[in-house]
Amino acid sequence: MTRMRTPGKASRILTAMLWAAGWCALILLDLQTKAAAVRALQGKPPIILVNGVLELLYVQNTGAAFSLLENAQWLFILIAVAAVLLISVFLIRLPKTKRYQPLHILLTFISAGAVGNLIDRIQLGYVRDFIYFSIIDFPVFNVADIYVTVSTALLVILVLFYYREEDFNDFRLFHRK
Repeated sequence: MTRMRTPGKASRILTAMLWAAGWCALILLDLQTKAAAVRALQGKPPIILVNGVLELLYVQNTGAAFSLLENAQWLFILIAVAAVLLISVFLIRLPKTKRYQPLHILLTFISAGAVGNLIDRIQLGYVRDFIYFSIIDFPVFNVADIYVTVSTALLVILVLFYYREEDFNDFRLFHRK
């Protein structure tokens, strides 16, 4: 059995700082696109990007994804906070090897998306959505929704087809090794 070199404390701190900066950049990108959508689209007709396919259309979503459970803001805030806390614990406990790097990346995107929409809910009482696939009448969504949806789909694929049960045998979410 080959033994991997454990990174030093300075290396771990630098890695954590880079992950935090990337996470903040993802949240900032989401919030900036939402702010731009408000400036360009609020109270105006949709902008047709591809006729009959893709539009920019501003809506204020008081529900969850696809406007489900409208006006249940506190429920969504609690779920988002719990999800971000759970993902944070998972990221801290997840082995810091290249094999688990895809999980680190996907979980970072998922938590950034959750925080982006959480900020909207807390500050505004709704989430700002603005991307609309009219060809399939898909619900209007935003960049944070893309982070969460695409990353979750990729996470499921990874867990089903890439990782093996043995990859998680020594992994403990809430217990020290």
